[in-house]
Amino acid sequence: MTVIDISRLSTQERLELIGELCDSLEAEDLPLSDELKAELDRRDASFAEDCARAIPWSDVRAKLRRG
Repeated sequence: MTVIDISRLSTQERLELIGELCDSLEAEDLPLSDELKAELDRRDASFAEDCARAIPWSDVRAKLRRG
């Protein structure tokens, strides 16, 4: 086992470590309540619809700059 002194890591290195830790988990390792599972399913189902209505950031930024 490798021991890491996280106090010596930069913010970016810590974020990368968090990502690696999350990626190392299997779905069955994460206990989810029935309520959370239902919410995740709802969000997944609405994802395509939400994406279709999304406005690209470049458009939003241009509109804000125009005032």
